Amino acid sequence: MGRIFLNHLGGSRLFSCASCDIPLTNRSELISTRFTGATGRAFLFNRVVNLNFSDVQDRVMLTGRHMVRDVSCKNCEAKLGWIYEFATEENQRYKEGKVILERALVSESESFDDHYTNEN
Repeated sequence: MGRIFLNHLGGSRLFSCASCDIPLTNRSELISTRFTGATGRAFLFNRVVNLNFSDVQDRVMLTGRHMVRDVSCKNCEAKLGWIYEFATEENQRYKEGKVILERALVSESESFDDHYTNEN
């Protein structure tokens, strides 16, 4: 199968896959915490790495009709949320290209860089 190439965005607060702990994004990429997914609260992010994408699906959501792809962890294949490909309503276009991660499916933690102490 080959080796899986994984990315890391850095940052002091990391969001990782709750199943395998692979880093996905960081706090500075967070746009909004006011979304809802199948498991409850969900977060909207600008950039997320280490994802696999499903085929495009047409979905009617609370905010209108959207073309989306489900996203899953590149490492363990756990479902994590979705990415907005296209919004039919003009006021929803800000979501295009953005990723929803469901809160119950990710974990948030301090980056290992935050624990470094300078002993000079």
